[in-house]
Amino acid sequence: MADLPKTIKQWQMTQPTVYNRETKETTPGKLEMVEIPVPELKEGEVLIEIAGCGVCHTDLGYFYDGVPTVSKPPLALGHEISGTVIAGDPAWVGKEVIIPAVLPCRKCILCKTGRGNRCLAQKMPGNSMGVFGGFASHIVVPSIDLCLVADKKGYALEQLAVVADAVTTPYQACKRADLQPGDNVIVIGATGGVGVYMAQTVKALGAKTVIGIARNPDKLKRALDYGCDYTISTLEKDNKALVKEWRDYCKSRGLDNTGWKIFEVTGTKAGQDLALDLLSFVGKLLVVGFGLSRSEYMFSRLMAFDAEIIGTWGCLPEYYPIVLDMVLNKKIVIDPFVEVRPMSTIAATFDEIHKAGSPAKRVSLKPDF
Repeated sequence: MADLPKTIKQWQMTQPTVYNRETKETTPGKLEMVEIPVPELKEGEVLIEIAGCGVCHTDLGYFYDGVPTVSKPPLALGHEISGTVIAGDPAWVGKEVIIPAVLPCRKCILCKTGRGNRCLAQKMPGNSMGVFGGFASHIVVPSIDLCLVADKKGYALEQLAVVADAVTTPYQACKRADLQPGDNVIVIGATGGVGVYMAQTVKALGAKTVIGIARNPDKLKRALDYGCDYTISTLEKDNKALVKEWRDYCKSRGLDNTGWKIFEVTGTKAGQDLALDLLSFVGKLLVVGFGLSRSEYMFSRLMAFDAEIIGTWGCLPEYYPIVLDMVLNKKIVIDPFVEVRPMSTIAATFDEIHKAGSPAKRVSLKPDF
């Protein structure tokens, strides 16, 4: 292909935010635009021109909260990536793709037993691939895990970047939960950047009842159009009152309060504590959201309830085409929840989302170098 770039332009995190516990002073993080040479492609690799990269709370964790990246700074963050293959494997050149957020090695025992989403040798753009991440003009990745976008069905390719992680993570969580048609589900954080897709995914996969829990009443009202059958606001309520409201709803609808599958998507202490209080007989709690807080729980309750707490991480690349098909066929709706912005707004966008906590839309940054 003619006119291949000689350099890759990136927005690199050259320094994460640093908090000094002794002086209580904060040194702000730094994002700088740099150019690096396009590396020589190895067998099985492709060069992708990035169309868009979603801003995930994981990126903010790396930048603001002291969560360490595997590859030390400087590096480009960003792992929700869509784009077009422009060099490398001839079978892929010219095709539009989504890059899975987790790229397994496909050789280890975890990969060989169907748990490659938690492969210990996995690569993740914007974390463990050296300087390479999605907030850039281009990226080099293995071609084996790419998800083909054969027909965008009216979507812009940069919108579909959020499929990588924000939409696929809920699907993987459903697989870990062994979600079955007719199951009853609670989604804690149903209005957040992943929660809006969690609620839609469980409903699309046949959940009988989906209860969405979050703070904002206006966002919860909207959630009734996107997967939720009933919503509960946490505003000015303690966990005892929230559990009672759930039980009262079950009683009013003739639903058992046993066997519920709870997806905790916020990663906050408040969300996790509520999830633990809601967990009851033969229920399952799926830990979907990442956070740094700790919660206390009496393990004997798990024994008495015959209940389970299950972690879930990323999504197997094999599931990406399934999830993409659900999006393209409107079983999972992304349009109201995605906003495309120029990548040059990255610093302001990071700051805005960090302060907002739970923005109304997930932002996909489109390269404008």
